[in-house]
Amino acid sequence: MSKFKTIVWPKVILFGDSITQFSFQAHGWGSAIADKLARGLSGYNSRWAKIVLPRLINSQSSADNNIAAVTVFFGANDCALEDQNPQQHIPLQEYSENLKEITRLLASAGVSADKVIFIAPPPIQESAWEKECMQKGCPLNRHNSVVGQYAQACVQAAGQCGADVLDLWTLMQKDGQDYTLYLSDGLHLSEKGNQFVSQHLWELLESRVEKLPFILPYWGDVDSKSPESSLLCDQ
Repeated sequence: MSKFKTIVWPKVILFGDSITQFSFQAHGWGSAIADKLARGLSGYNSRWAKIVLPRLINSQSSADNNIAAVTVFFGANDCALEDQNPQQHIPLQEYSENLKEITRLLASAGVSADKVIFIAPPPIQESAWEKECMQKGCPLNRHNSVVGQYAQACVQAAGQCGADVLDLWTLMQKDGQDYTLYLSDGLHLSEKGNQFVSQHLWELLESRVEKLPFILPYWGDVDSKSPESSLLCDQ
């Protein structure tokens, strides 16, 4: 028997036709509701993530047996400067080992490394983030050069684990482009930044999900005279 209690997220199910389906497009009502209900792991680092992961995804949960892909996106808090933010800071080598351990934990839950996509942290705009820090009464607690070290460690860990990786730190600064457009406050993503991540992440996700079967039949294939015969059979 497991020594910890599995965390089961309460669900809000949006049950409807294509108006509901398309509500998850940009600025759709479904996306807006999902955003208001989001209860993620804000502020967490890879050490804490490693601890809670078995409570979120494990081999005992039937829902976890159909995972097509998992993204692992930590580092923006790990790279906080130790002298300014010791609570969130994680040493570089430990960060790397934590990512590898997360991969091993996922594998033990039935999620193989080829289904895992690491996302390296994006660059930091120090001047904008320093303003945010000062408003909270603390000095600048992250440097972009340090973020780069953690991003490189993420890329290396992915390669050692056989996982894929999306290196935001490098991509957003490629060819000297103005990466500040991708940030809302110097640290978190702006609308353009979210679009950037979505575009590049989909390039990695598409091959993993393009062959997923339909759970229920296409509406045009439903027998309107006997819908039960179409809707209650296994696909």
